[in-house]
Amino acid sequence: MTLAHHLRQIVSAVQEGLKERKAAVPFPEIAALAKENRRHGNIRDFLGEGPGIIAEIKRASPSRGWIRKDLDAAETARSYAAGGACAVSVLTENRFFGGPLRDLSEARAACGGLPVLRKDFVLDEYMVAESRAHGADLLLLIVAVLGEKTSEMVRMATEYGMEALVEVHDEEEMEIAAGSGATIVGINNRDLTSLRVDLNTAARLLPQAPPGTVKVVESGISSRTDVTRFHDIGADAFLVGEAIVRSPDAAEAIRKLKQGVFNKDQEKERVEWKRRSP
Repeated sequence: MTLAHHLRQIVSAVQEGLKERKAAVPFPEIAALAKENRRHGNIRDFLGEGPGIIAEIKRASPSRGWIRKDLDAAETARSYAAGGACAVSVLTENRFFGGPLRDLSEARAACGGLPVLRKDFVLDEYMVAESRAHGADLLLLIVAVLGEKTSEMVRMATEYGMEALVEVHDEEEMEIAAGSGATIVGINNRDLTSLRVDLNTAARLLPQAPPGTVKVVESGISSRTDVTRFHDIGADAFLVGEAIVRSPDAAEAIRKLKQGVFNKDQEKERVEWKRRSP
């Protein structure tokens, strides 16, 4: 499994930042801090009956550039909680996504008890412990980055009191996720080799997710129509960043994704999508 050029650049930047943080705070110190943090809760406790929205604190992306440079992590997390999000995702990669690690701690303190996901390119045990030390309840693990190391990292996340959201992009990665013991599987519609989004990725892979896992659809979700389409074929939650961050009212944007009303044309389209989906 080889890393595409875009992904190699990001992972290289993550490695540089990680080296600096390890020098500043040695592993024994970060591990001790991790043990002091209590977990907020299980994401299943916050899903409810309808689709769950994992609302993301996202300042920038490699494909879009700056989305909202002046974003306040604490204020945004409060808005997400008010809107009915089932969890808050915090991007903490700084060079390409503009996400300082302090956003994670600030969101954790302000989100009113919701589970908090650290979304980053997690590479080793230091980053696992670091995530818990800064308040993460959930940890993104990307199969395209970790490969067969995914199982070991899922185990580490559990040992530090977190759940792992194991991210896949194709059938091969889904097999690795299934064998890793993952309880939450994220299907990312964004192709990491081209950065293009194809919603058919989730439609194809959702039926292949291990039974009993929480199934999360990531990337390209921007409307209630998208949410309902995938919820109808098995998605439990949706990780949504840009569509919410760009909204002038984040709480209302989340409510619309969860509770929007279809017009007749949208309902007709939804039924046809469900009929054609595997």
